Amino acid sequence: MTTSVRLTGAVAAEWTKLWSVRATWWCLATGTALMLGYGTLSAIAQHYETDPQSAPTITLGGAVYLTQFAVIALATLFVTSEYTGGGIRSTLLWTPVRSRVVLAKAAVLLPVLFAYGVALSCAAMALTELAKDGHGLPMSFAAGFTTASGMGGYFALLGLLCTGIGWALRSAAGTLVSVIVLLVPLPLIVASLGWPEAIPYFPGIAGINAMVEAGKPNPVTMTVAPYAPWTGLAIDVAWAAAALLAGAAVLRRRDA
Repeated sequence: MTTSVRLTGAVAAEWTKLWSVRATWWCLATGTALMLGYGTLSAIAQHYETDPQSAPTITLGGAVYLTQFAVIALATLFVTSEYTGGGIRSTLLWTPVRSRVVLAKAAVLLPVLFAYGVALSCAAMALTELAKDGHGLPMSFAAGFTTASGMGGYFALLGLLCTGIGWALRSAAGTLVSVIVLLVPLPLIVASLGWPEAIPYFPGIAGINAMVEAGKPNPVTMTVAPYAPWTGLAIDVAWAAAALLAGAAVLRRRDA
């Protein structure tokens, strides 16, 4: 049996496992509800706000402040639940090449979260525009496209980052804490220590920059990114790759 056939079989098995557990559906449904609810309420608030915002900016806020945590939970549980329930033993018995297991989970999660991010951002921007009813700032096609494509890429790469850390730590709690610290408090700590120029190169800030048009300020840091939106995704690719390589190395060295 060739390597490609074995990998295809491993991907098919991981695809089935992803959609056969309720946690996947709950995470996706929760993320969707949070995003659409945030967008609707923020759009209604635009009727009275003195600080007008566009639909892409509101949608970006929903992703950063709420929905990304549902994505983190989904990706984390995709790996760590196997250790909790003991299913990892069967997984490694069926696919004894450790790196192939890591690659198979990544190959399943990447397109799912990319499609989820793009579809959810488009739905949220459409709903926000409807609820704004002409208030706030207008939405341009370029801004909408950047937010949708950037959100899809960010969610997909954030998922891979979580799985890599999950393989390394084998703990849902440890993975969740590590990822959240990496996304939020750590950049602030680094900036307070005198390295504010390092903030755009952390995965969370880079992901936000990927959703903002070039030359426009990041609505969270209120600064303009020192690079183009696609560079933000490239930075997240590097973080995700490093996490996956570390997770694969730990998986090869330690038994299930």
